[in-house]
This record gives sequence, structure tokens and C-alpha cells, in this order.
Amino acid sequence: MAVAEELGVDFETVLYIKEPPDEKTLTKIVAGLEDPVEDLVRKDSKFKKLELDPDDFVDNPKAVVDILVKHKQLLQRPVVVKGKKAIIGRPKGRIAEFLA
Repeated sequence: MAVAEELGVDFETVLYIKEPPDEKTLTKIVAGLEDPVEDLVRKDSKFKKLELDPDDFVDNPKAVVDILVKHKQLLQRPVVVKGKKAIIGRPKGRIAEFLA
């Protein structure tokens, strides 16, 4: 948010836990994602607790959307969407380049 504010770019913040993206929204994000689709899934302690295999998500947009619909906490963030394109905003320096 701070990067967008510094650039004077209008933005909308979506609190993904309160208002998780639905399947249609996630499908659009995945379709425009400039990063590898598997990077949209956080490989954290919840991922391990669920005994998921990271290889199941490599180049597999449907599996990514399905797991994120089921387990919204696994969504990597921030996700920055501009038009039909999207990136994962890590490191945050990528955001300014993407929005410029």
C-alpha cells in the first residue's frame, strides 16, 4: 500500500481473510500472473501441516486455484493486480516497477 501511495496510484485493498477471492477471481489472477503460478501458494507451516506436496502446484493453475479456494491462508501476498496482469509483490521493490 505504501508503494502505491508514494506513486500516487489509486488502489483497492482486499483483506483476503475477511473477503477471500472466489474461484473466478483467483482464476483471473492466475491467468495474468507474471510469476510462476506455484509461487502464489505459501509453503509455510500450514502447508506442511496439510502435508501438501509443492510439486503438485508447479505449472498447475487449477491445483493452485483449488487449494487457495479451500485454504485462503495459503495465498501468497501481497498480490498486485493492474488491468489483466498480476504479480506477487515480493520483494516490495517489484511493486513500484510493476505499477510505473
